[in-house]
Amino acid sequence: MFPKFPSHSRTLYWSVFNLILFSMGWFVAIAQAPQTQRNRQVLEREKKQNLEKMNQIRTILKQTASEKQVGLGQLKAIEQQIQTQSRQIGLLNKDLKLTESEIAELRQASQALTNDLNKLKAEYGSMVYAADKRRQQVNPLGFLFAANNFNQLVARYRYLRQYSDARQSQVRQMNNVQTMLQGKQKATQHKRAEQKNTLGAKVKEAQKLETLKVEKNVVVKELSKKEAELQAELAESRRAINRLETMITRLIAREARERAEREARERAERERLARVEAARKAAERKRAEEAIAAAEKAGEKPAPADVAKVERPVEPEPVAKKPDERRNNNLNDEETALASSFTASRAHLPWPVTKGFISDHFGRKPHPVLKGIYVENQGVDIQTNAGEDVRAVYDGIVQDVTNIPGMNNVVAIQHGDYFTIYAKLKSVSVRAGQRIKARENIGTVATDKNGISEMQFQIWKEFTKLNPESWLVPR
Repeated sequence: MFPKFPSHSRTLYWSVFNLILFSMGWFVAIAQAPQTQRNRQVLEREKKQNLEKMNQIRTILKQTASEKQVGLGQLKAIEQQIQTQSRQIGLLNKDLKLTESEIAELRQASQALTNDLNKLKAEYGSMVYAADKRRQQVNPLGFLFAANNFNQLVARYRYLRQYSDARQSQVRQMNNVQTMLQGKQKATQHKRAEQKNTLGAKVKEAQKLETLKVEKNVVVKELSKKEAELQAELAESRRAINRLETMITRLIAREARERAEREARERAERERLARVEAARKAAERKRAEEAIAAAEKAGEKPAPADVAKVERPVEPEPVAKKPDERRNNNLNDEETALASSFTASRAHLPWPVTKGFISDHFGRKPHPVLKGIYVENQGVDIQTNAGEDVRAVYDGIVQDVTNIPGMNNVVAIQHGDYFTIYAKLKSVSVRAGQRIKARENIGTVATDKNGISEMQFQIWKEFTKLNPESWLVPR
């Protein structure tokens, strides 16, 4: 007969069971932590990317500012730096909010651990008190040797050993909870320090932003004194844009015309071959009919081959197939596949330069200095470092390499019915008709008289201008 366990021992096992439940609760809380960690990882990645962009703009701006003459390029670089500086402050604000949330979670976790530790200590104290009281009443050895038989002796020994193990386990659990609590407290202190550093960084970035705004106002005032010069530059820029647009539309029209002529030639050849085949079959049938007639006239049996040719039904004229919508623009299979893959690469195209920023966006917008004047960009302008390599954004065929006043060297690459245009190049390393791969160098960026190293990048689908920003991978 097994011994009846005292009530205080049952209380001990319930305490251990409750501790297990507390641990399970903490595992659930820890399982929820990855969401906060993911938020932190995303934020840190955004901060790093924006900081890299700020450093690139700062480097390019230093090159521009080294020139004595103030120009629009310098103003555009300052405006971009103001935008990235403002974004950095926004990211720091987001960082502060996330840190505050993390601190709140740590405080909540610390409080819960403290409560659990207090419960464990209280239960352990009760257990020690009960054990001491039991020892005063019953000697452990006496408890063992008072067994009625060997089996009861073994059961009582196991009970005492489990009781001792449970006490040691509870001590270990209390130590573990204490260690976790200390870890949470240290993490809270670390987050507090991070929060303080972030606040300091935010103040510094705000000061830099104010400095940039003052610098922008100075540049705007300087440029405002050069209104006549800016008007002349604007007029020359518009002429250059018109020349470039004329070149592109002529190129696209030429390619469309050549594709149509190619399709017409292929269709005429197919029709000619069909006529030749029909004439051959008609002549063959006629010869078979004449051979059968001659055999019948001579009282002979016609040859089976001639009979088969005559009895073969006349094939109807081929019905024109419904044109494939993909082929309405006369693309062949290779060009259709290339255009399809280019379409699928939207928002994933590499930038035409490895470093740089968009200094002038796509579309119509007010002039940055001249009041009441609007300018329109058919692509995007990308400021970069002097002598930066320019690369193709996708596989294609170079259709034209030319020089346009105001746009320097221009390279046009065809991707099915898409065209990418790279203008304001100092040098070109490709030729018309050459097949190239994505990220292959095609030339270098030119630097103007004001020290601005800037290229013009455009994307066309047939005669429709597209916004390149929606095609390039975000930076």
